[in-house]
Amino acid sequence: MLSFFKLIRYKNLIMVLLTIVLTKYAIINSFTSSVSNFQFILLTIAILCITAGGYIINDIFDVAADKINKPKKVFIDNTISKKNGFLAYFVLTFLGLTLGIYASYIKGNSSYSIFFISTIILLYWYSKSLKRIALVGNSVISLLTALTILIVFIFEVKNTNSSSNIAETILNFFTSISVTASVFIYIIFAFFMTLIREIIKDIEDMNGDYALKMKTLPIIIGVNRTKKIVLVISSFIFLFIVIILKEELAHLPLLFWYAILFILSPFAWFLYKLFNAKNTKEFHLLSNLIKLIMFFGILSMLFIKL
Repeated sequence: MLSFFKLIRYKNLIMVLLTIVLTKYAIINSFTSSVSNFQFILLTIAILCITAGGYIINDIFDVAADKINKPKKVFIDNTISKKNGFLAYFVLTFLGLTLGIYASYIKGNSSYSIFFISTIILLYWYSKSLKRIALVGNSVISLLTALTILIVFIFEVKNTNSSSNIAETILNFFTSISVTASVFIYIIFAFFMTLIREIIKDIEDMNGDYALKMKTLPIIIGVNRTKKIVLVISSFIFLFIVIILKEELAHLPLLFWYAILFILSPFAWFLYKLFNAKNTKEFHLLSNLIKLIMFFGILSMLFIKL
């Protein structure tokens, strides 16, 4: 049972759950909401099931590389058979898709089902082949991470055109602008932080990826050039955070100082360590540091509610 929870990355799923819950109750519900708790539970379980299924199918296709890169963390063909892995993948994915379609139906817009269908297709395609292509696989995972926030936003926000009078229409319009701005700041943050981490993980996993003839960025252009690309992306998102702090959060002292202490300062340290990183151990520490910064970024949603 413990092997199964590790296979589905239960710690990552907790992060996903935290992101979903805080997006709804800390950001969106601070402005507006149009989804019942029951609908939200269906949506949450759907996302978690599809995400867990994605981790399983990725490990199934990645067994050979993982035996080289991280032999102590290989569960498929060790504690869990490939057959049972596929079974768990199909059960979780089917459950997630069913609940996602049902949540879309009771929301009154069945077209939302496309989010769940496309996510499942992309996760399978990524595990099968996209992850072998430089930047393409990294971008897909980053997009799907950001999509988690976007899906909750799309399900939650009311249609401003449904207002019964002009005053309510105007109020909902400005409410929509406020919540949209807040949500999209986190979407940008989630996308680029995930992209940074995914590229760093490619550097970590070079040995196994090279043995399987993958075409990841560090294999194609080398570690030093890849590191420079990560530095450019990281500098961009660092500057983005600084601008947000200066322009949007200066009047919110609690959130402002939280971001300085727990997001910007660790990020500055990350940039320094990245500039000097040379071996696999150092890149692994950088990967964990980015994950920690993302965690603090998610928790910052609480301060919007406060």
